[in-house]
Amino acid sequence: MTAARDTWKRPPFISNPVVRWTVYIVAIVYFGWVAATMPIDWQRVIDGFGRAGLIFGGAFPPSFERSGLLIDGFLESLKIAILATAGGVLLSIPIAFMAARNVAPLPIYYLGRFIIIVARSFHPVIVAIIFVKAVGFGPFAGVLTLIVYSIGFVAKMLAERIEEIDFGQVEAMRAAGVPYLSTVFYAIFPQIMPRQIGLTIYQLDSNLRASAVVGIVGAGGIGATLANAFGRYDYDFALAITIVIVAVILLSEGISGQIRKRVA
Repeated sequence: MTAARDTWKRPPFISNPVVRWTVYIVAIVYFGWVAATMPIDWQRVIDGFGRAGLIFGGAFPPSFERSGLLIDGFLESLKIAILATAGGVLLSIPIAFMAARNVAPLPIYYLGRFIIIVARSFHPVIVAIIFVKAVGFGPFAGVLTLIVYSIGFVAKMLAERIEEIDFGQVEAMRAAGVPYLSTVFYAIFPQIMPRQIGLTIYQLDSNLRASAVVGIVGAGGIGATLANAFGRYDYDFALAITIVIVAVILLSEGISGQIRKRVA
C-alpha cells in the first residue's frame, strides 16, 4: 500500500472564510445593484443596432478618393505628436528630478509630485477642450494638450527610475565635493538614460494615437478630419481614415518595439 502524495494547495486570497465569503457576497450584491440601477433605455439600444447597420453599410467599401485631405490631416497629427513629445519630455526631466525623493528636498519633492498629479488628473480630451477654449481651434491646442499628457506619464516614470538608481555613485561624487549639476550629469543621467530613451519612444507612439482623439474636439490633426467626415455622413471616407490610423499605429508600434529592444 502506497502512501498518498502530499500536494500543495494555493492558499486563498483572504484566509478567513467568513470574511472571504462576506466580500464575495457584498461584491455580487454591489454589481447586481449597479446593473439594475443603470439608466439604460433598451428600446434605444435595440434601435441602435439598426443605425449601426446603416453606418457600417455606408462605410463599405472605404473611399480613398480624397487622399490629399487624409494625408494632410495625418501629417498634421504627426507634427503635433513630434512637437508635443519633444516639449513634454524636455519639461518632464526637471519635474522628474523635483519629484524624486532621494535627490530633492521635501518641499521641492511635494511640488514636483503635485505637478505630476495635476498633469495626470484629467483625460487628454478634457485638457484639449480647455486649450481649445483658451487658444482656439487648431493644432496648437493639440500640442499643448499632449505636452501636459506627456508630462503626466514621462515625469512620473522617470521620477520612479531616479528613486531606484544605485545611490553609491552619487554619494561618492558628493563626498569628493563635486557640484550638484556635475553629479546629476555624471552619476544620475548615465543610470536613467536607457529608461529615458525608452519612455520617449513610447510617448511618441502614444501621442500619435492621442492626437487622433483630441482632434475630434477641435485640437487639429487627423481626428478633426475624422470628426468632419462623420459630421457629413461620409462613412466610407471615415472608414478610410480609420484604416490609415490603424496602419500607422501598427507601423509605429513595430518600429518603436525594435528600437526599445536595441536600447534595452
